[in-house]
Amino acid sequence: MLTVAPPEARELRTNSTFEALMWALSRPGDVRTLPQPGFGAIAETLIDLECSAYADTPDMRAHIVASGAVLAETIGAADHVFLSSPESVDLAEINCGSALYPDDGATLVAVAAHSGQRVRLTGPGIKDMAEVSINLTPGFWAMRDMLCLYPEGFDIFFIDGDKVIGIPRSTKVEVL
Repeated sequence: MLTVAPPEARELRTNSTFEALMWALSRPGDVRTLPQPGFGAIAETLIDLECSAYADTPDMRAHIVASGAVLAETIGAADHVFLSSPESVDLAEINCGSALYPDDGATLVAVAAHSGQRVRLTGPGIKDMAEVSINLTPGFWAMRDMLCLYPEGFDIFFIDGDKVIGIPRSTKVEVL
């Protein structure tokens, strides 16, 4: 008889995180729940030995190093960018891929309260439109709009505690 060991806590956490992130990007604007708050579970799920990551906090940089991933010195050199304050950096530095390799575009994981400025989302995965609140200035959205010329661009996960909203590069964002 074949027996299979039950999954460990880490495996359960990363599977649950991956599922929340996948559904967040598949259904832009839907709020999904992560198994734990903050960057930790997301970093544990997304980064590995084959990617590079940038973080604006010492704790997150230590987490990246502990994962075995390359700690990028600049935002532009990173596959994954973790920001505790997304408006404190120049978004133009984020890797948006190229026409030939749009999949080289980075993934931005940023802390942003799911309250404040209302935005309307349209595009793939959204029936008609979705409206969400994300506490960022219209300038952030204008810069993202300029940089995300599909298929080039970057995907975003906005985290607020254990809640996540995904906005893929293909989503059109209109500030209300």
